[in-house]
Amino acid sequence: MPHADDRTWLIDTPNTTYVLALDDDDRLHGLHWGGRLTREQAADLPVLHAPRARPVFDGLDARLDLNPAAAFRYGQTGLQVRFADGTTELELRFTGADRDGDELALGFEDRHYPLDVRTVYRTFPDTDVIERRLVLRNRGDDPVEIVRADSATWVLPRLDDYRLSQLHGSWGAEFQLTRTRLPYGETLIGSRRGITGHQSNPWLALDDGTAGEHSGRVWSVALAWSGTWRMTAERSTDDRVSVSTGFGHDPVAFALAPGETLETPASAGLCTDGGFSAGAAAWHDYVRGHVLAHPGEVRPVLYNSWEATGFDVSAGSQMKLAERAAALGCELFVMDDGWFGARVDDRAGLGDWTPNPDRFPDGLAPLIDHVHGLGMGFGIWVEPEMVNPDSDLYRAHPDWVYHRPHRRRSETRQQLVLNFARDDVREWAHGWLDRLLRDHGVDFVKWDMNRPFTEAGWPGAEHGDRLWIEHTRGYYAVLDRLRADHPRVRIETCASGGGRADLGVLARTDQVWTSDNTDAIDRIAIQEGFAQLYPAQVMGAWVTDSPNPFTRRAAPLDLRFHIAMTGALAVGGDLRRWTERDLSRAEALVAEYKRVRETVQLGRRHPLRAGTVQGVQFNRGADTAVVAWRLERRFGYPDPLLPLHGLDHGARYRDEATGRVRHGAVLAEHGLDLGLSEADPASTLIRLRRID
Repeated sequence: MPHADDRTWLIDTPNTTYVLALDDDDRLHGLHWGGRLTREQAADLPVLHAPRARPVFDGLDARLDLNPAAAFRYGQTGLQVRFADGTTELELRFTGADRDGDELALGFEDRHYPLDVRTVYRTFPDTDVIERRLVLRNRGDDPVEIVRADSATWVLPRLDDYRLSQLHGSWGAEFQLTRTRLPYGETLIGSRRGITGHQSNPWLALDDGTAGEHSGRVWSVALAWSGTWRMTAERSTDDRVSVSTGFGHDPVAFALAPGETLETPASAGLCTDGGFSAGAAAWHDYVRGHVLAHPGEVRPVLYNSWEATGFDVSAGSQMKLAERAAALGCELFVMDDGWFGARVDDRAGLGDWTPNPDRFPDGLAPLIDHVHGLGMGFGIWVEPEMVNPDSDLYRAHPDWVYHRPHRRRSETRQQLVLNFARDDVREWAHGWLDRLLRDHGVDFVKWDMNRPFTEAGWPGAEHGDRLWIEHTRGYYAVLDRLRADHPRVRIETCASGGGRADLGVLARTDQVWTSDNTDAIDRIAIQEGFAQLYPAQVMGAWVTDSPNPFTRRAAPLDLRFHIAMTGALAVGGDLRRWTERDLSRAEALVAEYKRVRETVQLGRRHPLRAGTVQGVQFNRGADTAVVAWRLERRFGYPDPLLPLHGLDHGARYRDEATGRVRHGAVLAEHGLDLGLSEADPASTLIRLRRID
């Protein structure tokens, strides 16, 4: 809840306070982001000015909460414009504050040019996350070029040192968590690909270098946007740090027309005590409470046909797989690529979204009815933003793809990107998707996006660079219409795996295809990074064949299942080739997962480690689920006990499989005996219940 006087504002969350103040020149400073302060205590905070002795050298870097390009700004600025006469500096004057419940808006205007700026802060009663956005309005008669409009600049307190945590990666290796000392100057992460990207994710965290998994104060920031984006962490020479986050990328700029308003996506910030695990848990609660449309819904155990059949899809083959999947206990059957147009491989058919008549001579209805008759929901794969040049759609509308005059149209996976900034393209996409869902009993859509932008032009369009923003807005608009018209349909976001995972898309979808890499051992790191921001219920995790089709590494069936059980469990192997023994064991493991599903998907997550043993623990109410594994024993040593977290030290806990009762204090201080087999690798799932 924001509290204010005329020049100072306290933005309170349940456990933190963010303090803002204006100096004599109407510059907005971030004075405090940490533990709760009263108004009386906040009055002792100094409003920072550029050092009087040498302002030309030291400037105002990493001090300002609203940080426009202006005098004495030598570092990265979060707001950059160019007026019609070429002026690029902003001189802002405060115009007033508006408070509406849990939202605070601070208004500014340029002292000469007709540009209004509002920076908006929103809090929630049940989380320490603060949401921020920026709103620009052109009151003049000339366009204003927007060079950069970040949603927020977050000002951190002065620390002894700074450590940066971020998620980097590539296709098949997304969400790799790294922690490194923050260097002086500017550290930039982002995406110029038109989508969130595999290479970075719009989240970062900072601490003083001493935080651990369960101790220390951590500041973290995320951006709710699925297009190009950037985050700049700046460390000044006098050890001040700020983080500026927003959509867009250099050198893209676009014109704000007379009378037009631009509102940025939300940037969310969080300050937590209790280490990285507490920060992740707070993000999970925020995503469930304020991002997801269906936060209390557990995700079904789905089966996806891609790794079993590839493009070799037919009604008969899908029915046989569905029968095998239903016997395992799967609750949703998803038919992947290859069901439409001339889509017998990746060279043709994208854009022609009608069932292939040779493969589905009677349409999709017989397959869907069969799947429903087996007691499962039916899901289907689509890629609405893409087109093959060898398609009826492209032959009819070659101008619908991004392209530039006198430049090749570079293909990736033999496909091009449709211009979702165009009204007619969005109407076409919504039209066939709406018919597909309306005319068939489709319960689930996997929306894929298998390539980044190239030659991102829009010949003939005024201010063509806006496509970098309008494409994502168009994608959101189609999703929003589908959700409104088909509220029972659930949607999975996919972009060659985890290339489009962020808070913006999760507000419009229900889960994420985390990575095309389904290797259980690789998935340990991928899923640990993903869990820094996103909860288990949105983390799609498949059990596939061994050797793994991506890495060719073999792994036991139990390990493959147990790693996948730490998210939204799914199956994606070729069940026609599984032995009866494997099918029987898989059926038992699916049933075991369902017994802990609510605890895993809706509970508090704790990563665990003791020597060569790793695991993940989930607590919800009286229930605890521990998934643990050992990849390699060393020197024949016995496995260590695995200490647990978040238990009631005064209570006792019963192992639901063996009936053995243990004291919470001993489980926390000493650990749980996992009883792993001696063979490498080994894994287990243990269910505990508090009994007093």
